[in-house]
Amino acid sequence: MFRFGNYEYLYALAIIPVLIILFVVGVYLRRRSLRRFGDVEVISQLMPYVSRIRPVLKFIFLVLALTSVIFATADPQFGSKLEKVKRKGVELIIALDVSNSMLAEDIEPSRLERAKRAISQMIDRLHNDKLGLVVFAGDAYVQVPLTTDYSAVKMYLSSINTEIVPKQGTAIGSAIDLARESFDQESGLDKAMIVITDGENHQGNVVQAAEKARDEGITIHAIGMGSPEGAPIPIRSNNGQTVYQKDQQGNTVISKLDPATLKNLAREGKGTFIRASNARTGLDELLDEINQMTRKEIESKVYTDYEHRFQYLLGLALFFLLLDLMLLERKNRRLMSFNLFKIRG
Repeated sequence: MFRFGNYEYLYALAIIPVLIILFVVGVYLRRRSLRRFGDVEVISQLMPYVSRIRPVLKFIFLVLALTSVIFATADPQFGSKLEKVKRKGVELIIALDVSNSMLAEDIEPSRLERAKRAISQMIDRLHNDKLGLVVFAGDAYVQVPLTTDYSAVKMYLSSINTEIVPKQGTAIGSAIDLARESFDQESGLDKAMIVITDGENHQGNVVQAAEKARDEGITIHAIGMGSPEGAPIPIRSNNGQTVYQKDQQGNTVISKLDPATLKNLAREGKGTFIRASNARTGLDELLDEINQMTRKEIESKVYTDYEHRFQYLLGLALFFLLLDLMLLERKNRRLMSFNLFKIRG
C-alpha cells in the first residue's frame, strides 16, 4: 500500500512547468540577440567552445533534482504488512434523497447541500463504525458500500448531485430495501439506517419496506429536509440563469416537506424522526442514539508498518545535482584540441 505522509507538498510541483517556460523563453531571447550580430553559423565558428546542448542538459538535471526533492518532502511511504484489526462498532447506512425537490432553498444553501455538509461533519465523529451510502430519487443506487474508509465516503459524498440518478421521483421504499440488502447479515453487528429526504411524492410502500427492515433488526431513523410551507425548486437553464420548476399549467411548483410519511417511517422502524432546519439537521442527535447501540467487534484488514522511502529520492536528487556540477556549460578545450590533433595527424 502506498501513500504520502505530507501530500500537501506535492502542490510545489506546479513550479516545474513555470521553470520550463522561463528556460525556453530565455533560450529564445538569447538566440534572437545572436541574430542581431550576424549569421548564427558564422558566430558559432567564432565561439567553438560554446555548447547548445550542455545548458539544456544541465537544466534537465536541475529540474529532475528539484522534482525528486519535492517528492521526498511529501514523504512517500509503503505499507509493508496487511493485518486484521478488530474494532468495536455498528453498521450504519445513510440513504440520501437526490431528487430535484432537494434543490429547494427553504434550508440554506439548499436541502441537498445542507444534508451533505451535515453528513460530512457526522463522519468526522465516527469511530470504527462501518458506513455505507445509498442515493435515491426515482430509483435507488449504492453509492458507497459498507466500509471503514471514511475518506473514501467523503470523496464520493462531495460528488453527489441531483443528476447522478436519471429517474426523478422519491422512491423511499426502494432506498430502504436496497439499504437493507446492503447490510452484512452475517456480521452480527447492530444495524441502523438514516433516511434523509423531504418525503415529497414518495413512491412505493414505505411502511412495508420499514417493517421488513425492522424485522431484520435494522433501526430506521428519518430526517425531514424542508419546511411544511415549502419553497420553489430552482433549475439552472441553458443560458446559465436560474429559473423555477413549473407544472403543466405553468404554475411554479412549491416543494413541501411531508412530515407524516417520515414520522410513520421512523415509528415502524423503531427509530426517531427529526425535522431539519437552518439551525440544525439532527444528525448529531441521531448519532448520539446510534452510539448507545450495542457495539460489537468489527474485523477489518489494514496496512501497518508504513516505511518511509524519502531517502531514495534525496539520493536521486543528489545524483542529478552531481551530474549538473560535473557537466560544464562550455566544451572542454583539452578534449577538443586532442581531437583536432588526431584529425590533423
